[in-house]
Amino acid sequence: QVQLVESGGGSVQAGGSLRLSCAASGATYSNYCIAWVRQGPGKEREGVAFIDSDGSTSYVDSVKGRFTISKDNAKNTLYLQMNSLKPEDTAMYYCAAGLLTCDPVDAWGQGTLVTVSS
Repeated sequence: QVQLVESGGGSVQAGGSLRLSCAASGATYSNYCIAWVRQGPGKEREGVAFIDSDGSTSYVDSVKGRFTISKDNAKNTLYLQMNSLKPEDTAMYYCAAGLLTCDPVDAWGQGTLVTVSS
């Protein structure tokens, strides 16, 4: 079982940037699919970015061209670079992992809050 801890959230103006990090312990990211999932106020969970065990990435349409997911296997750290942030990006962001696949995920971090003001 991998343990995940997110950091890097904060408050920014629209158009600004943030980089979120997710540190893992108990396992290595190399054998996992890892995802960034967000939940805004009054909204359902939404998977926004994914990176599988082969390094392949995918994104929800609303963040394509603005967000970049990456990982450093040596440091067991996952990143989400968020540029050109919009108010609708405001949410609690979680990292989540599944062994070999993101469907299902079986580990979650505690979340880090991102607030984007207009």
